[in-house]
Amino acid sequence: MTHYARAAAGAAALALLSAAAAAEPAPYAHVLLISVDGLHALDLSNYAASHPDGALARLARGGTVYRHATTPLVSDSFPGFAAQVTGGGPATTGIYYDDSYDRSLFPPGSACRGEPGTEVPFASEIDVDTKRSDAGGTVGRPLTQIDAAKLPLRKDGDACTPVYPHDYLRVNTVFEVAHRHGGRTAWSDKHPAYEWLGGPSGQGLDELYEIEQDALIPGTKVKTTGSFAAERDFDGRRVAALLNMMRGLDGAGGAKVGVPALFGMNFQAVSVGQKLPKGGPGDAPDRKGGYADASGTPNDGLAEQLAYVDGALGDLVEGLKDNGLQASTLVVVSAKHGQSPIDPAALKPTDDAPLDKVPGHAFHDADDGALIWLKPAERAAALPEALAFLQAHRGALGIGTIYPPAAVASLFADPATDSRAPDIVLGTDPGVVFTSGKKIAEHGGMSLDDRAVALVVSGPGVKAGVVDSAVATAQIAPTILAALGYATDELQAVKAEGTPVLPGLPFPGLIGRPAAP
Repeated sequence: MTHYARAAAGAAALALLSAAAAAEPAPYAHVLLISVDGLHALDLSNYAASHPDGALARLARGGTVYRHATTPLVSDSFPGFAAQVTGGGPATTGIYYDDSYDRSLFPPGSACRGEPGTEVPFASEIDVDTKRSDAGGTVGRPLTQIDAAKLPLRKDGDACTPVYPHDYLRVNTVFEVAHRHGGRTAWSDKHPAYEWLGGPSGQGLDELYEIEQDALIPGTKVKTTGSFAAERDFDGRRVAALLNMMRGLDGAGGAKVGVPALFGMNFQAVSVGQKLPKGGPGDAPDRKGGYADASGTPNDGLAEQLAYVDGALGDLVEGLKDNGLQASTLVVVSAKHGQSPIDPAALKPTDDAPLDKVPGHAFHDADDGALIWLKPAERAAALPEALAFLQAHRGALGIGTIYPPAAVASLFADPATDSRAPDIVLGTDPGVVFTSGKKIAEHGGMSLDDRAVALVVSGPGVKAGVVDSAVATAQIAPTILAALGYATDELQAVKAEGTPVLPGLPFPGLIGRPAAP
């Protein structure tokens, strides 16, 4: 892997929250968490080397870089970020995908009648109006943006109630813990469905500044994800919200609320730059997404996205400085997921339509891996036929490994007893992307291109250096709590899985400190 460029003579003055700027070691008053979705460890290394004066390079020089950080085995956005904010994997959080299946819930509009078992689509599908950037509600008030009539239902005695995303999460989040300690919390992401970050209580987020990524670009019938430029604009609106938060305002800049103790956002520009073959509205006609080679050299469309994110990170760093937050803020930059394949020669566009014909099929997700749920009433009888069908279609579907229920139980949870665990998981051959040709990369699978992501921690007292040992992005969650001075085992998933803080940092994991009342 490429070594990071060393600081030039004047770079120390620009270094982000370097050790030289440290006032006191942790705990910190603030943590700024950034997810650059799609950013591989390789991307960070390459970009820092070729842009030594950029924000990513300054982060790498001034902080601790984890070269071998991996996401959970299911690398979709939901489980990937759930790991960062809970410290746990899908078996503990109950989060397998943003669009999944639960054998205990009922479909929207069913009044909890009939047999249980339903798709759980916690993305743009539950918006009041998917075509609008405000999702049909008020930005900053996610429950006005979510249509309760589109939610799955839970039967509890004689009651039949809608299941909001926060109801679905089985464990608490770092936002919930920080909020309970009296710290303000805020986040911005790509769908109002991310209100699950508030935790099972629904109270952990003081502000969720959400605009809808799947909204149509004004004056077109193209989604934001169909344009490099539109995706940069989407991220830019949310960067502006974070800069308002650094000034002690709400995301819209209209009310004085105080600087959050824990806040941040995800960037989508790089992810779209990796997946979109060519530009759309607002882009130069010859813009090309993805990578040029197996070494991760970006084509011009992706290069433009990386440059945008680098500049935006620089703006956020300056925002901390301008508002006197530099000496009291820990910055964590990582990614919910990577993207596969990096090597364009490895791409194998594959039709997932045959999965609909799996015997007993109830629902499946297929991006560059696949999770399959069978109908609850048929699963026992249908399983042998389902496995035989998949074996017969192995070549056409690019299946590398078929994980039956026993293997799923060892990797995640037992589908016989856990209402959300898929019955069958498919690992695909390198380069397989289930697409009609509209995407040249995807995430959600098990490959290292999906899972090997960037991770940098920078702040006062954090020594510049590189950690070469393997770490998991789930370790970000207890690290955040330790940085804020809270007991790491206040996170239920951390306690259940024994997730440690990231190594090489100047603050301990405060295991066992009494929780807040």
